Amino acid sequence: MNRLEEIHEITVRLKGLLDQDINAKNRPAAIEEITQLVEERGNYMKQVSPPFTSEEKRIGEKLVELNEELEAKMQRVFNDLKLEMKQSKKQKKSNHSYINPYHKVQTVDGLFMDRKK
Repeated sequence: MNRLEEIHEITVRLKGLLDQDINAKNRPAAIEEITQLVEERGNYMKQVSPPFTSEEKRIGEKLVELNEELEAKMQRVFNDLKLEMKQSKKQKKSNHSYINPYHKVQTVDGLFMDRKK
């Protein structure tokens, strides 16, 4: 197995993982596995150095295409997670306002302003 085939294999596994439906139930396990694969892939990439054979160049071109797809899919997962975190924070704030609805009410009742002319 040449130097880039291992990276290609890991990238394909990562793409397969990101192609699956990642929801709130399986997200922590999926993120853990994605992190592990990305770190493993990064370690292999550190070991790769020129000169490249024609076979390695061909695999490298495939890797660039796969990497673009991976970036888009990982960004989608990140945006979904970010949206869920915002909704959770909003729900927490909403629940708090139900518990103490008059917490942020500011009244001007009983305020006397003295203006001399």
